[in-house]
Amino acid sequence: MRNVLREWRAELKQTFTGTRDAVPDWVGRLEEGDDTGYHLPGSAVWAVHGSMTTIVAGIRALLMQALHPGALAGVYDHSRFREDPLGRLAGTIRWIFTVSYGSTAAAREASAWVLRLHESVRGKYVDGHGVVRSYSANDPELLRWVHIAFTDAFLAAHKIWGGPIPGGPDAYVREWAQAGRLMGVDSPPLSEAEMRQQLDRWYDDGDLRSDERVAEMVAFIRNPPLHPSLRRGYRMLFAAAVSSLEPKYRDMLGLQPPRLGPFPLPVRLGTKVTLGVVHLALGRVGPSEQAARQRLRRLGFAA
Repeated sequence: MRNVLREWRAELKQTFTGTRDAVPDWVGRLEEGDDTGYHLPGSAVWAVHGSMTTIVAGIRALLMQALHPGALAGVYDHSRFREDPLGRLAGTIRWIFTVSYGSTAAAREASAWVLRLHESVRGKYVDGHGVVRSYSANDPELLRWVHIAFTDAFLAAHKIWGGPIPGGPDAYVREWAQAGRLMGVDSPPLSEAEMRQQLDRWYDDGDLRSDERVAEMVAFIRNPPLHPSLRRGYRMLFAAAVSSLEPKYRDMLGLQPPRLGPFPLPVRLGTKVTLGVVHLALGRVGPSEQAARQRLRRLGFAA
């Protein structure tokens, strides 16, 4: 049993960080730096991003992002999501945790690294009105969509399965707006209501699109190439992400609320149990937060 648990823990680490055993090098570097960074212990960002709810949020964000044809084209045409889906996931996690826990220099460097990767991501797509458009992954409007989809997903999942947020939902949106600015988003939303208004504008204006590419992406997100030991838990987390979506977006994705025959699947309870098991396997405090606390103590701040 102990060997099974050890193997399961290793597979979880491989999925989220890209390495089975050792802590990734970038995590250790979060101890470096000469300032506190953009976010501190007790912040809304630390509360949300230090929670296991980020796993559900990540799935929800990927589903939502697929609805913008420009954002989907960048992933579909330029990323290696089919051959190396975990590599893309690990890169996204690296950026999120570096901005959340790193020094300001580390956060800026990580964001600049992502923007450099985006420079070659260009092409054409058919928008929600049937018009062929050119795109670049660093287009301000696409960056805004990705930022808001992530912020909405992290907040929505945490409101359902997480604990209290210091300052409430508005504080999280306001604090995480800094991540948007680092990525070139001009005037990101600063409240939950403003974020919701901007998100729904794409839907109301008919800019989102559901087609065969979206269906293919949804099928891939539903059944990614995970280790067999992780698949049952992932099915519950995918169901959680689906259940957390607003019905209008869920309908566009061709998804239905999870059911067991004629009965609704008890997603809230099942997800809470699943996240609790993952939390037990990975530890109470993640290595990124531990590294940040080490830096803060070195700088003389209580951590």
